[in-house]
Amino acid sequence: MAEDFETSSIGGRLRVAIVDPRKLVSDAAKKQAAKVDVVVIAAGYDNDNESEGSDRTFRLPFGQDQLIRELSAINKNTIVALTAGGNADANAWLDQVPAYIELWYPGEQGGRALAELLFGIVNPSGRLPVTLERKQEDNPAFANYYEEPGTKRILYKEGIFVGYRGYDHNHTKPLFPFGYGLSYTTFKYSNLAVMPATPGAASEGRPALYNVSFDVTNTGNRAGADVAQVYLGETNPKVSRPSKELKGFARVDLAPGETKHVSVPLDARAFTYYDVAGKRWHADAGTYSVQVGRSFEDIQQRSEVNLPSALDVHNDQ
Repeated sequence: MAEDFETSSIGGRLRVAIVDPRKLVSDAAKKQAAKVDVVVIAAGYDNDNESEGSDRTFRLPFGQDQLIRELSAINKNTIVALTAGGNADANAWLDQVPAYIELWYPGEQGGRALAELLFGIVNPSGRLPVTLERKQEDNPAFANYYEEPGTKRILYKEGIFVGYRGYDHNHTKPLFPFGYGLSYTTFKYSNLAVMPATPGAASEGRPALYNVSFDVTNTGNRAGADVAQVYLGETNPKVSRPSKELKGFARVDLAPGETKHVSVPLDARAFTYYDVAGKRWHADAGTYSVQVGRSFEDIQQRSEVNLPSALDVHNDQ
């Protein structure tokens, strides 16, 4: 017996069916999987079970986990391509498949884009803009997502520790970290330097305070692009702050063996936190760590910078 129950602020739906679990995946699909070189499973959601007006379950729609498990057991070259607006539970099969691609909702050219990636016509260079949790309870906002019972009040107990900051603060290992992404080539980072910015330098229209520079080298045999991420964190903060936060990034396109020198400016705002009592953006004097990496967890180079005096930044700066 299969059950699929969905609830939302705009109503609910209950669907019930009876199915023999031994016949959930057809024999024809199993025979075909055994004959081909590669199996590509298009898993995920559509407008029947995911929308902006309601919440879906964390698990995949009924039968998809079993389809992935059974076909990947027959053909070890099984690729899962997930169409979804966010993460989904992959624990039941992730260790069985060599490739898992998050497509999001790619539009009418999504099939062609996927084919070009799988056939190597295009080298993937996308990076996760969110953290993908192992289970839904790992999400920092999980316990505080809905209204308190009997009220219309939501208390954001996670405070500033949302997204990747929350996983780090709670010492929770994600499935895939913020900024993560794969490539058909490899990259090396070197020669990190943090220096005062030259007069007139700007960061997003604001005066730059420091300049973070480093080299990125394509150490593989394929042309590719990497997304270098610059994280900043106060070493001994007086208030509770994340250990590091993304403050800049740069996409670098490189031919095989090529090296490029990359510069990412940091303005005064990059060092600040919001001082609730003073109603201002404020940074304390002291030492700040500068970390450059390929994702929140994959840090390649580290340095430090000393902020000689406290800073106050107005909202329009």
